[in-house]
Amino acid sequence: MPNYSTEELIQYVYQETSPEKTQAIEKALENDWNLKEKLGALKESMQQLDTVITSPREQSITAILNYAKRTSVVEQP
Repeated sequence: MPNYSTEELIQYVYQETSPEKTQAIEKALENDWNLKEKLGALKESMQQLDTVITSPREQSITAILNYAKRTSVVEQP
């Protein structure tokens, strides 16, 4: 039974595998509990990533704006 990498399983989840590879992975999932667990953990991690807020902290924005003001070649009013 082949050992599928995490990358191959990610491709499988996003339906980016070839029809042959998809079929092979699905067949392996029927009998390989370790592969099922690995796929389940991967899917759970991916779902958690979808809920992460990806906006910068206010402190980061302020630091960037302050740096831009200090290094600007245009005179500030």
